[in-house]
Amino acid sequence: MQFEKSELPPYSAVVVPDWRRRWSVRRSRGIRFVALACLAFIVYAQWRQIEPRPKTRSASQLSIEKLNEDLQICSKLRSKPQDPIGVGRARNARYVDGHKPTLIKNATIWIGEAAEGTSAEDARAGKGFSWVNADVLLEYGLIKEVRKDIDAKSLLYEPLIWDAKGRQLTSGIIDMHSHAGVDSLPDLVGNDDTNEMGSNITPYVRSIDGINVWDHQIQVIKSGGVTTSLVLPGSSNNIGGEAFVIKHAVGNPDGRNETSIADMLADPDRNWRYIKMACGENSKRTYGSAGEHGPTSRLGESYEFRHAFEQAAKLVQAQDDWCNVAESVGIESLNTYLPQELEWETLSAVLRGQVHVNTHCYTVPDLEAFVDHTNEFKFPVRAFHHAHQTFLVPEVLKRAYGDSPPASALFADNMWYKAEAYIGSEYAGKILYDNGLTPIYVSDNPVLNAQHVVFEAAKSFGYGLPYHVALAAVTTAPAERLGLGERIGKVKAGFDADIVVWDSDPLSVGAAPVQVWIDGTAQFDDPVELNKPIITPPGPPPEARAATDESVTTNDVVFTGVSKSFLSSDLQQGSHSKDLTVTISRGKITCVGTCEAELEIASKSGAKVVALKDGYLTRPFTIFGSTLGLNAIDAEKDTDNGGSPEVFSRAVDGLAFETKKLHYAQKYGVTRAISAPKYSSQATHQGTSVGFRTAAKHALEEGAVFADDVAVHYTLDLHAKSGSTSISNAVNTLRHKLLEAVDANATAADPFTEAAFLAKVVDGSLPLSITVHSADAIAAVLKVKEVVDKAVASSRGSISSGISLVIIGGAESFLLADELAAADVGVVLSPLLSYRNGWDQRRALTGAPLTNGTAVDQLVAAGVRVAVGIDEDWLVRDVGLLAGIAYKNGGGALSERDALDLVSSNVYDILGLKKKGTEDTREFVVFEGSPLEIGARVRAVGNGIGDEVTVYV
Repeated sequence: MQFEKSELPPYSAVVVPDWRRRWSVRRSRGIRFVALACLAFIVYAQWRQIEPRPKTRSASQLSIEKLNEDLQICSKLRSKPQDPIGVGRARNARYVDGHKPTLIKNATIWIGEAAEGTSAEDARAGKGFSWVNADVLLEYGLIKEVRKDIDAKSLLYEPLIWDAKGRQLTSGIIDMHSHAGVDSLPDLVGNDDTNEMGSNITPYVRSIDGINVWDHQIQVIKSGGVTTSLVLPGSSNNIGGEAFVIKHAVGNPDGRNETSIADMLADPDRNWRYIKMACGENSKRTYGSAGEHGPTSRLGESYEFRHAFEQAAKLVQAQDDWCNVAESVGIESLNTYLPQELEWETLSAVLRGQVHVNTHCYTVPDLEAFVDHTNEFKFPVRAFHHAHQTFLVPEVLKRAYGDSPPASALFADNMWYKAEAYIGSEYAGKILYDNGLTPIYVSDNPVLNAQHVVFEAAKSFGYGLPYHVALAAVTTAPAERLGLGERIGKVKAGFDADIVVWDSDPLSVGAAPVQVWIDGTAQFDDPVELNKPIITPPGPPPEARAATDESVTTNDVVFTGVSKSFLSSDLQQGSHSKDLTVTISRGKITCVGTCEAELEIASKSGAKVVALKDGYLTRPFTIFGSTLGLNAIDAEKDTDNGGSPEVFSRAVDGLAFETKKLHYAQKYGVTRAISAPKYSSQATHQGTSVGFRTAAKHALEEGAVFADDVAVHYTLDLHAKSGSTSISNAVNTLRHKLLEAVDANATAADPFTEAAFLAKVVDGSLPLSITVHSADAIAAVLKVKEVVDKAVASSRGSISSGISLVIIGGAESFLLADELAAADVGVVLSPLLSYRNGWDQRRALTGAPLTNGTAVDQLVAAGVRVAVGIDEDWLVRDVGLLAGIAYKNGGGALSERDALDLVSSNVYDILGLKKKGTEDTREFVVFEGSPLEIGARVRAVGNGIGDEVTVYV
């Protein structure tokens, strides 16, 4: 029967089923179905064997004990640490039983906070802060009392009595950025545990696992009054790992019961945790490899951060979900343990607010990107470290997540060492404070010697930061940022008994501790005390001098109120009173004295008259041995003249002017520099040095270069092995070259070859300057000089004065002070204060209270001709202060003039350079305040170029 496609068949048309046939069909289909099911089961079984199964077990298979432990962790995950209390403790948890109380009598104390009743606004302005006379009682590792006239007889236990004799007393200094112990000194490969280089993102590593308790630098740092340091991993990694706060007391000699890292922890209860992160150049330089792995850019670094935070956030969410289920239905119903991943545990604790974040960030894009990360993932930052450009973007910092914007952990004036450090300001601390932010000064030890971190704060005061803020920047401010503001940083009852008594104002040049206490225990059995007068400070702190970058150039200017002149006495007219006038006409000094006639002429001509308070007129500073004029940014090859162990060249051929370094050199009174090409790295030399003026625009400008070839330079410090494979070979090669020069033809076809210059060395017309620190290598050089001198005398048939030898570096030169004096060898200390950072400097003197003086003191005492150089160019701002350290800590061996000569005329004397008789009238510096003291301002510079004087207003 046929039907249309659109029609349904009528009911009667349905065929009656054939049951036997249908059963046959069903049986056939059933067999096929069973076969397919069996096949499916086999496939499924095989798949189950291959496919990884979820790591779950039935509740009956899980350990109830482990589940209970996990449940207890839930409460810890949700807890937020609180700053540990200070007041209310009966004893310090770090106190060692058996230590007697100590009563410090007759101290002049900086409490660390404004007087009670001072409003927050007034306190910020510095009101209510003062030095106060009182006694301090230390007991059970705590400060028990601070008040006048504490009677020792009234105490329950007889104390040790220590008379401060009116000296200034502060809390222990706190360094919030140090690598002491993980970057041990002297620098040896086997002792370097600063960075974990296996991966860029390493939140799981901990500095506590690498702190070397035998690092001598820990003791050196303490000798500068530093009692507490935050020891961070390095900055090669975007996320470097956990940091730990230590106190600088190690083992029995420091009053501890045991020698261990755990015993050094400032907070034994570990209330807060800390982590180091880093933005910018370091990570992309260290880990970036194009086409292989990143980051190769700041863009990639931001992804690295965000991806890491994302992983940590996932862990936080998984843990929170588990804890919520466990608490709602009970652990018996759970089929997994609490999710835990060691790799992300620390970073997840960051997102829970349990870890204080400290981030190395220099530039605006780095800072802004990281602030964005804080808001995306909801975590605060305690401080940006280095933070060179934070002063330019205070509003960006204020946008960071959290209740309080990040502090800026700064150097006072260390910059230009890489591209991201090129933009910065010595006034950054003041600018930040004026914008409601917190400046903190740090060492980044061993980048800077943390022994002198208080000097960073002192310089910030000199750059205009209020006194109370500058001192807080190494005491109360870092204490608060570490979450330990109720325990350290102030001299108050209930605080840890970490105390320093100083030989002079802690914010003055050369200030050194007389004694240091940590947890109430004196740290030095027989400290060296420098011979300084005890000066009781006025109650209110001194005011910071106004600071400015503004300057004008003029031909004619008059300065009144000059207290001292250190120029030639021939220039001075009339009275030698302490109220001198200095007149300058057409860029030259025309009168120093009463100058009545010159004043009258100046008033008629409309010349600018500048009234000074305690003015100083000095020779300009000269720097020998830096890379000034040959480098603009230390780590950037394109800005550098270059150098190689295989190359002998003339610095005059590579001079480059008008750099930021040279601008600041002139601004701070360095009008001349003598620089040599590099041997292999900064502070190494090979070739001939050039003498030039820092204000010149180019080498052809009149007066730009005052000596084409000043000295012949070689390097015999540890870097010498990079070109000679051994120190012995380097010494032998030098001796061989000099002896060849003795026998060589005096007239060379090319007067600019190495051999031609060495001929001048052996005939005494050019000095030989050797960069060397080790006393052993210096002894070898003296023996070379002796051999060559004899050869010269023998060759020329007459007695020769010998080669003129100069040592630059000289960390261990004091060990040969008598021999150097006998051989008439001059020493340019560069740096002035070595801190044993290299093996060849391991015997250097670090100064009071550990050693009786430093190298400069012993060299001067032996009659060695001494000058002071700089091994890093950023120190151009500090040249006068370096001379001031030698003056203030020299025990009266140096006068002010002697100290200033260390950075001026002594350089020329050592190198045999003669100065023209008229130079004093065209090259000079006018200071307001002593250039040897904190806070002095350069008010005018005569740079020897043209007829103009630069006046700073």
